[in-house]
Amino acid sequence: MSTPEERLAELGLELPEVARPLAAYVPAVRSGSLVYTSGQLPVVKGELPVTGKVGAEVSPDEAYAQARVCALNALAALRAEAGELSRLRIVKVVGFVASAPGFDGQPQVVNGASELFGEVFGERGVHARSAVGVAVLPKDAPVEVEVVAELVAGS
Repeated sequence: MSTPEERLAELGLELPEVARPLAAYVPAVRSGSLVYTSGQLPVVKGELPVTGKVGAEVSPDEAYAQARVCALNALAALRAEAGELSRLRIVKVVGFVASAPGFDGQPQVVNGASELFGEVFGERGVHARSAVGVAVLPKDAPVEVEVVAELVAGS
């Protein structure tokens, strides 16, 4: 079976540099066997390619794609903390979706991140999850994702 890094390459994806924090925090922290990421925005090369509320300026399909970018940024932070992705299992994902009034498709948006974790980690990507609608996110991002991963014994 291929490694998470090999599966990323098969998907035509590469991990970005770890996103620089916007305030007083670090991208990821290890506590015991768990690695927690800070909320990851869909930043690409230091910029947000899409801004606004999902269900208004941003379509659900665009937001789904942006959740995948958040997931890639989270993977970069996890790898920086753990050394390599093959040491990890995804335990919990929390997705925040900046939602226009009446928009209730947060679970489908956050599927962008969840499905990427499944594609990259297989069974080790199956996780618990919350998908929450919020009024606004930093920098007017449409979505933000945070992850808890476990360092797998023997790796």
